[in-house]
Amino acid sequence: MKENVKIAVVGLGGVGGYLAGMLGRSHSQVTFVARGERLQAIRRNGLTLHSDYHGEITVKPKDAVTAEELDAQDVIFLCVKNYSLEEACRQIAHAVKEDTIVVPVMNGVDPGERTRSWLKKGIVVDALIYIVAFANSDFSVTQQGDFARLEIGLIHEDGQGKRALEQIDQILSAADIDHNMAQDIQREIWRKYILNCAFNVTTAYYNCPIGDIRSDKTRAQEYEALVREAYQVALAKGVRVTQSHIDAIIERFYHEYADNASSSLQRDVSRHKQSELETFSGYLVREAERLGVSAPVSRRMYEGLREACV
Repeated sequence: MKENVKIAVVGLGGVGGYLAGMLGRSHSQVTFVARGERLQAIRRNGLTLHSDYHGEITVKPKDAVTAEELDAQDVIFLCVKNYSLEEACRQIAHAVKEDTIVVPVMNGVDPGERTRSWLKKGIVVDALIYIVAFANSDFSVTQQGDFARLEIGLIHEDGQGKRALEQIDQILSAADIDHNMAQDIQREIWRKYILNCAFNVTTAYYNCPIGDIRSDKTRAQEYEALVREAYQVALAKGVRVTQSHIDAIIERFYHEYADNASSSLQRDVSRHKQSELETFSGYLVREAERLGVSAPVSRRMYEGLREACV
């Protein structure tokens, strides 16, 4: 990898902050894109990552700018909330060249497709991340637990895309970011989405960390039901997920998460902030109805959370 590759991280919440901290520690040409008080804090003090996995990291980027101020980049990690993706694509379009690699790392099953449709240029590498991370009131970022792993791949494979994927692999390796080049990235995206349909929705519905869900028999059974309902939707859509993938998701629920692990949906709903409820729950409920898949627990929790968000 060439040292002069220009990399930007757009969106410095939990996921973006983690990637920014790791990339900024290893690469000299990283630009952080933020706005408001967060941007001012980063310009003054850099970005601090409190990571259970990697320790305490504080980095000062080459530049910290607004999206409108971003100049042309070689690689852009796009880490905004799902509901902000269209606006973010519009704001960074001027910084995307025909050969710029754009990596949307966010929730949902279609951020790559939506990024392609809105940017209409650049090379989009599909991705997802397994991580528990969040931004703090002082604009630092906390990553909880002993894992944080990216999956990268191409839904639409071609020679240009394969070269872009190889370059992202090199960048992530140099930054010591755990990752895997997936053979079937659509399947991996759905595996993560199925997990989130349970993890985010139950913690938000009951407004408690995952340990409280795990220790309550009824809630734990509901968690498993949400996983199974999302699995059935994936199968109905032709996604190549398997029962062994579902068993692994449930195993992770019972044995891997820290008791105090929370979700972005829980934090946003409890604070009456704009949330990704439609991404985690609304989309699934609508697809289940369209495909004739029974999803009663998903629907009940979605409707309850919609009322809580009013």
